[in-house]
Order: sequence, then structure tokens, then C-alpha cells
Amino acid sequence: MEMNNTCLDINPQLEKYYLPTMYGIEFILGLIGNLSVIWGYIFCLKDWSCSNIYLFNLSLTDLTFIFTLPMLVDYYGKGNEWTSGQVMCVVNRYILHANMYTSILFLCCISFDRYLLVMRPLKSHFFQKKWNAIVICLGIWIFVTLELVPIFVFIKDYDANGTDMADCLDYASSGHAFRSLIYSLFLTAFGFLIPLGIMLFFCIQTARGLKKIQQQRTKIQVEKPLTLVILAIVIFLIFFTPYHLMRNVRIASRMKSNSVSKCGKLGVKAAYTITRPIAFLNSITNPIFYFLLGDKFRELFFNKLKSIFSRKAALRE
Repeated sequence: MEMNNTCLDINPQLEKYYLPTMYGIEFILGLIGNLSVIWGYIFCLKDWSCSNIYLFNLSLTDLTFIFTLPMLVDYYGKGNEWTSGQVMCVVNRYILHANMYTSILFLCCISFDRYLLVMRPLKSHFFQKKWNAIVICLGIWIFVTLELVPIFVFIKDYDANGTDMADCLDYASSGHAFRSLIYSLFLTAFGFLIPLGIMLFFCIQTARGLKKIQQQRTKIQVEKPLTLVILAIVIFLIFFTPYHLMRNVRIASRMKSNSVSKCGKLGVKAAYTITRPIAFLNSITNPIFYFLLGDKFRELFFNKLKSIFSRKAALRE
């Protein structure tokens, strides 16, 4: 480890060992999980509900992100040496952020759908119609793409002569610090905090509804859906909150007008680096929710696998 003005700088070690390891784990587990779910939805599930449509789109955005991880593993493993060109750097960072913010919005849609199923089980709502769900998913993709257009400008970094640098730096470490901070705060508010508030509201209302059903002493089992509601919001907070907090702190620490010491800046950068892979662990946990949310889907998935293996065994005999 390097000593810099009596400061312990662990950033080179985090970038060389921690980031490639975490992204490598996310790639392997996320690829297996999301491919399994997409295969299950296409070949096992014939009658799709609006909830299935939201979950399928969530899996698609996770899988798109998963395919960008090998480039990040290679980049950080080689000591921040980007070999895929500036265009691929921008595309990679765009996909990374698009995955995060589309995932958040799809999770909001799923929480609202759960709320309607619990609180308004006998009514058919506009939101729960299949074609409307498809339109909403398309709208989410368009909205997030428009929301992230500035990424194509802010993601760049410049040297003293204004020439593009070869490094593919992350968003919080690149570009003009003040402008990047303003945009980061915008993303935090509209991409995270507002959806978080919406998700919290519907999760709390859903939990209250399930508790009320439980108090009525009916034969309906509510323990599992209640646990899923609580687990969903806890995971949401743990994964996304530290990243958004530290991203803004990291950008603010780069501003020339601040009074943060060099040691403080190194500490902020290290904390921010730690939160980055954590924010994308949802690409691993989301497939687990697919199986937990629906006993029918899980049963169809494993029945399909059994039929395939049985068919192969019969052909060998």
C-alpha cells in the first residue's frame, strides 16, 4: 500500500482486487440467475400477468448489465487500462446507470401491483392490464434513456489541454465536478428518492393490508408475502442508498472550493468505490425474488426441467 502524506491510500488495491472480484461474482451468479428466469418465462409460463411482464423486463435490464461486467473486470484487473475505445466506455457506463434506474422503476411497478392485489383484489385496474403493462415498461425505458442523455457528456474526463484521456473513469470521478454534482443530485432525486418514496408508501400499505388479513384469522397465509414485502424494501435501501450518498459526496470532494484534506478525499473515494458493486447486487437477488414471488412459476420451471432431462434419458436408453 502506498503512503501519501501519512495517508493510507487503499484505492489502488480496491480497484485492482475488490472491484474485479465483486463484478466477477455478480457476472457469474447474475448470468445464471437471469438466464434461468428468462428461459423459464419464455418456455414455461404461457399465461402472463402484468406482474410477470414487469419482472421479465427487470430480468432483461439485469442481463444487459451483466454482459457489460467482463469489460469492467478486465479494465480494473489491468490497472485501469481501458482497451475498448471511448465509445464503448460511454455505452458501458450508460448501461450501468440505465440498469440501476430502470430496475428501481420496475420494482416500484411490482410494489404497486402487489398493493393492488392485496388491497383491491376484486377490482380490475388499468395498471393491471397486460397491454398497459407493456406500454408502461416501454415508457420506463424511454424515460430512463432521456434521463441519462447527459451521461454521454458528463462521463468524459479531460486533461489540462482539454484532450480526452484514455482512462474510462466512473461518472463520479470524471468531468466537471460542479456540473456533475448538479446532475448527480437530479438523478438522486428523480431516479432514486422519489421512486423510493413511492415504493415505501405502497410497501407499507401492503404490509398493513396483510396484517389486517392476518388479524381476521382467515385461512389465507400471509407470512410469506409479508416477509417478501419487508425484504424487498430492506434490500432496496441497503443496495442503493450508500451508493447515491457516496456518489454525491465523492463528486463534492473533487470541487476546488471545498476544504476537504487530501486524506479525506482518499477516504471518500475508497468509501465510494466500496458502494459501487453493492449497488448492483440487485442483479443477483432479483432472480431469487422471481422464484419466491410465485409458487406457480417455480413449479412450472422445475417441471419443465424434469421433462427435458426425462426426455434425454429416454433417448439414451
